[in-house]
Amino acid sequence: MALRVAEREISTDKEGYLRDLTDWSPEVANALAREFELELTPEHWEVIELLRDFYREFELSPAMRPLVKRVGQKLGPEKGRSIYLMKLFPPSPAKVASKIAGLPRPDNCL
Repeated sequence: MALRVAEREISTDKEGYLRDLTDWSPEVANALAREFELELTPEHWEVIELLRDFYREFELSPAMRPLVKRVGQKLGPEKGRSIYLMKLFPPSPAKVASKIAGLPRPDNCL
């Protein structure tokens, strides 16, 4: 499969995750977000950047529980709640946010 962004073909797997993580850019993130009918706000970008930092540190995409914990540690307890992430990245925050951040699918997500 492929995603078309600014005259470029970006290769994706059958679930729409990027095959090559270096293909990611903010433009690619916006294109991926449109698949979920999301308009990325500064709150979305905070989580996306946090996810990309997490991946650089641990070389994996976090499942929901570690994502909530990390958001709470880095962005504060009011944002470190699953309901907050559900509002930003429905219906499955860990999967949707990881996909938009250009990361692999979290291992423990259905």
